[in-house]
Amino acid sequence: MMDMGSSSGEKCPFELNFKPETFKAGDLVSYRVSGSMMDMPFVGVLVEVHDDHVMLAHYGGDDAVAGNVMRGTKTDRPVVSEEDALR
Repeated sequence: MMDMGSSSGEKCPFELNFKPETFKAGDLVSYRVSGSMMDMPFVGVLVEVHDDHVMLAHYGGDDAVAGNVMRGTKTDRPVVSEEDALR
């Protein structure tokens, strides 16, 4: 991902997977939270990948998982419920 809103053209510090057909546990993804935070991007790590959904956790850096595991849609940018994200 290039140029995440800055004019300097800096590269995104994360290697994110946007291809649901290739998702696997351990991949970093950009995810969204439904409701009032829908426009804010978050980085998560996939914990489990299923046919119709994923389980992910907020990425805490250095391969660390921070917070609870949330159910998300199996889409290019998974969506998790605001309720799950704020648990």
